[in-house]
Amino acid sequence: MTAAVTISERAARRIGEILKSEGGGAMLRISVEGGGCSGFQYKFDVDRAKADDDLVIERDNAVVLVDSASAPFLAGSEVDFVDDLIGASFRVNNPNATASCGCGTSFSI
Repeated sequence: MTAAVTISERAARRIGEILKSEGGGAMLRISVEGGGCSGFQYKFDVDRAKADDDLVIERDNAVVLVDSASAPFLAGSEVDFVDDLIGASFRVNNPNATASCGCGTSFSI
């Protein structure tokens, strides 16, 4: 069993806003793909279909899905939402990442 992925209060609030604008049944899917400047990159999509082996994380009005292939890469991570000088974005605080790029969407393990 992989360690839980958590959602910060700020991220849950923003995800809830996004999903509300998408209509009923919308969920946020977070996945890990090969690529990016550091080897792997996070991908965020709105999805309406849940696979049987998806990890489902719920907090407040936020529903987040993580596919079974991505779950080990995200084990123990916290998804946060930041709004700073370079813009507003989701940030994954991943204890498995040994390096990441400046934009925060690419990492290596």
